[in-house]
Amino acid sequence: MDLADDASAIESLMQRYADTSMSLADACLVRLTERLSDCRLFTLDADFEHYRRNGRHLIPLLHPS
Repeated sequence: MDLADDASAIESLMQRYADTSMSLADACLVRLTERLSDCRLFTLDADFEHYRRNGRHLIPLLHPS
């Protein structure tokens, strides 16, 4: 993934989730899930339960309960 190719989409994600202080790393991970539709994201970060890919879709997560 080239950050320059996805800069606009990443910036848009960070603006959308500004109230949660989405980090650049989090925005890049969300963007990757948008580009790789058949994926599961492993994370310990509870914020990913609130983030959405492609606007409304849940991000498939793999995380401890």
